[in-house]
Amino acid sequence: MKRLYEPAAYGPQGACWWADTVAIDPWPQVQSDMRCDIAIIGGGFTGLSAALHLAQDGIDVVVLEAEHAGWGASGRNGGFCCLGGAKAPRSLLLRRHGAEGLAEWRAAEMAAVELVGGLLRDHAIDADRHSEGETQLAHTPKAWARLQAGADEARADYGVSPTLIPQDALAEHGLGGPWYGAATTPIGFALNPRKYHAGLARAAQGAGATLYQDSAVTRLRRRDGAWHLTTAGGTVTADRVIMATNGYTSDDLPPWIAGRTLPVQSSVIVTEPLDDDLLAAQGWTSAQMAYDTRHLLHYFRLMPDRRFLFGMRGGLRATPRAQAAIAQKIRADFARLFPAWQGARITHEWAGLVCLMARLTPFAGPVPEHPGLFAALGYHGNGVAMASYTGALMADVAQGRAPRRPWPRLMQATPGRFPLGPFRRATLLPAYWLGDAFDL
Repeated sequence: MKRLYEPAAYGPQGACWWADTVAIDPWPQVQSDMRCDIAIIGGGFTGLSAALHLAQDGIDVVVLEAEHAGWGASGRNGGFCCLGGAKAPRSLLLRRHGAEGLAEWRAAEMAAVELVGGLLRDHAIDADRHSEGETQLAHTPKAWARLQAGADEARADYGVSPTLIPQDALAEHGLGGPWYGAATTPIGFALNPRKYHAGLARAAQGAGATLYQDSAVTRLRRRDGAWHLTTAGGTVTADRVIMATNGYTSDDLPPWIAGRTLPVQSSVIVTEPLDDDLLAAQGWTSAQMAYDTRHLLHYFRLMPDRRFLFGMRGGLRATPRAQAAIAQKIRADFARLFPAWQGARITHEWAGLVCLMARLTPFAGPVPEHPGLFAALGYHGNGVAMASYTGALMADVAQGRAPRRPWPRLMQATPGRFPLGPFRRATLLPAYWLGDAFDL
């Protein structure tokens, strides 16, 4: 595989809290040649959602996961099922796609959250759901002014009115910290992503999908009107293929994808359970999933067992030295924002890859000049809802049927390539510098 980062970025999850909460339920490994209608590369939220919806339609579908179930971002993320999926600001979306295109995208964002809620309900998946929407916290007075000004846009775009909480009322909402105000949008919820992933896998298998792990696709070629996917254990022949590898995509599978994704590392720590005295000392008792208004944002939440999850961007490299520096920085940022907890024991720490696209919007659709090949990727750090949604969307598109869900035109636009090709990771350094500067 051709990938941007050092091998450690694609290695084991390490001390990931979510892995401790779900019993191992391994899938088999491909051990012979086989035939199916549709093969899916990648067993995360995108791949499993596509597999479930295809199997429910009676399609013979096979999922090929390179590692174990829940290995990638679907098993490492912060568990925020919320609006989002694009990094492009509203003004850019309007300029590119107009008011109608923006409305299509907003409808898809809301439908994505609704889809996950429906999957949890319909398949009786207990994923520790909590949080009523999501809360954004202003880190400067100017950011608080922007949050207030943005309330009208939220009403226009999503049909909901955010709850604005001024600085002097944060304490009574259990949002203690160095904030200047907050806005809660009543769409979305938090969950345990590994429990959701495991439940989605069971639902897909129950519907008739076949799931394989430790079955990396090392070659993808089209011959005699079909796709041939080579794994160490055998070749899978399929009429159609869905690529669902997101930030863990190989740059040569197929060569068309080269330079079209930019993986970015994200880091997470989780504390020991916090007792009442510690919660009171910090003034944070809210179960809301939250994030701040920085460009290089922090995201965090108090989980049902009263552990606290805190995440932020990762490093530019995955070397031991770079990882040590990020481990130091995430602890420093955590202590600065939540000083009463700086003595709390950090029990878990891990990292994963977020997938950026050059247009700052996801791609979901047919791969140009590759008949029968489809791709769904690029969720910009908001993949719980949007990955699940694009998987369901591609289940329709790969069958050649009209999508039963909104398919925004911005998701259908062919993704461009980042500059510098195999060296495009270097573009992150000035982006991080600018982000730090604007966050002051």
